[in-house]
Amino acid sequence: MNLTSNERRPTGLWTSTDVVPTTLPVDLPTDTWRTILRTIVPATAGDLLDIDARARFTNDCGYNIGVGHHLWAYDCDSGQGTAGPWWRIGSSSGDNVDPQRHHLPIHNSTVYEVPADWPAGHRIVIVLRADAHSTAWKAGHTLTVDPLGILTVRRWS
Repeated sequence: MNLTSNERRPTGLWTSTDVVPTTLPVDLPTDTWRTILRTIVPATAGDLLDIDARARFTNDCGYNIGVGHHLWAYDCDSGQGTAGPWWRIGSSSGDNVDPQRHHLPIHNSTVYEVPADWPAGHRIVIVLRADAHSTAWKAGHTLTVDPLGILTVRRWS
């Protein structure tokens, strides 16, 4: 996607450092995503959202753990809340954290264009989600989600 902002201007900045969970369960499947950070942004069809998300995890489990992460969005005002449709924005990313490395900082960013059919007056929720997985996992093991995360959205209209 090639986007330009020649005729757009910055119309707001939203940021959150409220890391949602304190732990991220480690398991074998890679489909147990958890919300790490989220922020609610007013949106108008055609707006560009410049999104930057950072978080950090600590591995005290004693074995190698993979952490996948990506950005999601949903309509805050659809009447369905978190049960409504979610869609992934931007690309997925991931890394491994072994006991020697111990800490895993992650970074994910994208520029997202609000769809042309976006309902007037609705807000969009931008979410950083992550999943921890390992073939050596043990029931009850978790990564610590360090309280160092930040999610920033710059809106261009």
